[in-house]
Amino acid sequence: MSMILDFLRSEGIDESLIEKIEDFRKEFPIEEGHEYRVPKPKFMYYGKEVWLKALTALLSGENLLLVGPKATGKNVLAENLAAVFNRPEWDISFYLNTDAASLIGTDTFKNGEVSLRHGPIYQCAEFGGFGILDEINMAKNESLAVLHATLDFRRIIDVPGYDRIQLAPCTRFIATMNYGYAGTREVNEALASRFMVINMPVISEQDLKRLLMSENKNLNEKYAEQLASLFQEIRKKCDSSEISTKALDLRGLLASVHLVENGLSVRDALELGIVNKSFDDFERQLVSDIIDTRISDTLGRSDIFS
Repeated sequence: MSMILDFLRSEGIDESLIEKIEDFRKEFPIEEGHEYRVPKPKFMYYGKEVWLKALTALLSGENLLLVGPKATGKNVLAENLAAVFNRPEWDISFYLNTDAASLIGTDTFKNGEVSLRHGPIYQCAEFGGFGILDEINMAKNESLAVLHATLDFRRIIDVPGYDRIQLAPCTRFIATMNYGYAGTREVNEALASRFMVINMPVISEQDLKRLLMSENKNLNEKYAEQLASLFQEIRKKCDSSEISTKALDLRGLLASVHLVENGLSVRDALELGIVNKSFDDFERQLVSDIIDTRISDTLGRSDIFS
């Protein structure tokens, strides 16, 4: 796990802050049997200012709400933070059927008696985990009511019919949310007040180039720059409402590069990872035209990998 701290140093994070993280790790060792829950990030988040804000907030005992448009790295940062602090991670996705029971726990019949099968919020509180609350602005009121006492200064969970549990001191919750997705809504003031809020900036072209090259060690710098520039061009079209954000898929771009590494042409890989994410013929053609202006049909693995 020292590698991820070395990454923070490479991002320019002050050594005094890294020492506090190391102290946190020593003070709160992982409960036996939960080591497998500590994430091993495939992607790293690039952006010194956001790192500084997030690390300081978590070290101060606060919970985080990461807010921003698509492809700003909210989930990547959340996973990275759990890895930095060497804490087990519980991923909690909010959707139509997420209710209090699925978060805290449900009654189950075991060894001839009724007992509580612990849900992810309960386990996170008990074992000092980092709970990733994905798309929290899709949560039902019933689910949010469960979170209020958990997220504020009380740091408790009252389990009806059982007991009250206190959150472990190293427990943190990191929520993410997008604006404008179907099924989302405004987060109310009571919930928002329980978080430190970070507005996630759009990844810069330079940082995207660094990300591409870190994930693909043999990728030619010239083509990493070209792909980063292509992605920014697609973002501009989204920002001007010429196309929807369906094609603005950072995971799709990264996956496309891996497809090229395995033998597919660059144009075909981008079609699978970017173009075909839109299901409207006209929009798909517009995205295709953007790619055609930058990427040759004949460009392949031997061209972009050294």
